[in-house]
Amino acid sequence: MAEGDWLDQVDALDGVGTRRTTVTVEHPRSILTRNRSPDIGFDRSVNPYRGCEHGCIYCFARPTHAYHDLSPGIDFESRLFAKPDAAKLLHSALSAPGYDCAPIALGTNTDPYQPIEERWKITRSILEVLVETKHPFTITTKSNRVLRDLDLIAQAAHEGLAAVAVSVTSLEPSISRTLEPRAPAGRKRLEAIRTLNEAGVPTLIAIAPVIPQITDHELETIVEAGVAAGARAGFYLPVRLPHEVAPLFRAWLDEHYPERAAKVMATIRSMRGGRDNDPDFFSRMRGSGPWADLLRTRFERAAKRYGLGQTKTVLRRDLFQSPRGAQMRLL
Repeated sequence: MAEGDWLDQVDALDGVGTRRTTVTVEHPRSILTRNRSPDIGFDRSVNPYRGCEHGCIYCFARPTHAYHDLSPGIDFESRLFAKPDAAKLLHSALSAPGYDCAPIALGTNTDPYQPIEERWKITRSILEVLVETKHPFTITTKSNRVLRDLDLIAQAAHEGLAAVAVSVTSLEPSISRTLEPRAPAGRKRLEAIRTLNEAGVPTLIAIAPVIPQITDHELETIVEAGVAAGARAGFYLPVRLPHEVAPLFRAWLDEHYPERAAKVMATIRSMRGGRDNDPDFFSRMRGSGPWADLLRTRFERAAKRYGLGQTKTVLRRDLFQSPRGAQMRLL
């Protein structure tokens, strides 16, 4: 099946116009993205792709497609960019004199296990470099496709070098079908959590985002399900609507939840200082006001009731072996 044909078939079944996914090869000069935000727990990340087929309407990465003069809407979901040189660029970055080892985060902008990874295998090539050099890493994903690379991830985890966070937004198919239309079902993600943990990989459940009046009623249910699947810890994040995401989200509400659209947006604004989005450090991750306080209280009580841990996994840095001066056998 050619790239994007599976989406065409799904669209045809749904009775809407066909849409083909295109993938453009991108050749960046570097692959490590540095982060200095004080409210994010990593300072470097790798993104194998731009754009994401999952089509999550709330995705905060959508505005980045404007860099390519493409829309944050349908283009973000169907006009993708792949970076096949990512592993070689990473090898070069890790070889740099004076490189200071710290965990590399995968899945911070777009999902490293979106469907095109099955063909391109760029995420796997990155993991091969990280495992070869004994470099710590974290993975955040909404896909059970992460299990394809369980051999590499488990090998790293057994040395204290890897941790995974699997995002579960909703367990109700009627919600997921429009909210994140091409991401695997929530039950598949829970099974991924179970399999990863059984293989010795520290795996968290991320309830991200929580959307008031749409998914917040599932908060306790998802915590309970995550614990039953073996999640070692977990966290939640209220929905964020930066830049062009806000009008896209409003249009989605008007189409799928017109009877409560105004109430949803009013609640979001109440958590964001009267705005659609709060860009300020720290508060952007938790929100403020009574609604945000209620979410925090509910999550904390559910975590205590069901035994969801809050301890962060500390990954080892002392095992790192710089590839400098040696030919990597994997490249």
